[in-house]
Amino acid sequence: MPETRRVVIAAFPGVELLDVTGPAEVFSVATRVIGGDRPAYRVRIATADGGELPTGSGVRLLADLTLDEVDGRVDTLLVAGAIDLADGAVEPVVDARVTAWLRRAAPRARRTGSICAGAHLLAAAGLLDGKRATTHWLTAARLAAEHPRVTVDPDPIFIRSGAMWTCAGVTSGMDMALAMVAEDHGRATALATARMMVMYVKRSGGQSQFSVPLSVQDQAPADDRVEGRIDDLRRWIADHLAEDLSAEALAERLHLSVRHFTRVFRRHTGTTPAAYVEAARLEAARRLLEESDHSLPETATVSGLGSVETLHRSFRRRLGTTPAEYRRRFR
Repeated sequence: MPETRRVVIAAFPGVELLDVTGPAEVFSVATRVIGGDRPAYRVRIATADGGELPTGSGVRLLADLTLDEVDGRVDTLLVAGAIDLADGAVEPVVDARVTAWLRRAAPRARRTGSICAGAHLLAAAGLLDGKRATTHWLTAARLAAEHPRVTVDPDPIFIRSGAMWTCAGVTSGMDMALAMVAEDHGRATALATARMMVMYVKRSGGQSQFSVPLSVQDQAPADDRVEGRIDDLRRWIADHLAEDLSAEALAERLHLSVRHFTRVFRRHTGTTPAAYVEAARLEAARRLLEESDHSLPETATVSGLGSVETLHRSFRRRLGTTPAEYRRRFR
């Protein structure tokens, strides 16, 4: 039977509710999927003072223990985050007591991660120095400015840098937790957990919502040289969606044969270059429809989908709706 992995989520007053409960639910569902006589994960919430924990939503949680009561081996140590939006300002909350505790506790954990603006606490504790990290897009520039020794990338849903994990906005904590489940118990278990949670869900009335699937997160064994080239290429793709992104053009960019490139890309992302490019272009089209006044032909051109016909086909196939209907509902 697999060992029970102890997960501790450090939190503080005003924390985002889903930063705490989202990952906790992923580990809970994974435990039920895995089954057996012993729980796969045991999640505990820890705060400086213990007791009731007021969250940003007004819902109160009950801490299982105080930070000082966390002893012994911790498999996964997570820190939740909060962003203060009072008076129109965007202020990531950095709790001094949690930060000081993280500095002491993180080296004793097998892996450490942050949810949303929790990355600011890890950075304040010096735990992200020399590492790549991400956080909520609202505070990414602030994180980079205040912590120049951290390489901040605001684009990914989550980033793993050695034993340190960081993720973007609140719901991405669930994506990160799923990736941790995949690391611990395999991709099949993680996908079964995702299916149980209906994380890629099509809602009634034609509304669709999806998080970045596990299939586009790195799946291959660590190989920093190749992995880095694929990661660089994925970032380049995001900035050049209207260019030729065929497998042949991408392979040439990495100076690989098409066959070798396709094999390497699929090993590291779990999908084909063509499927990845279409998903990236569709994501760009979604954002244009949500945030701009571009016409459908302009949206198709800027996103790289090319024609309104292709735009419609992608939306129908992947989201089950039309571009116009999507704009009406989500703008």
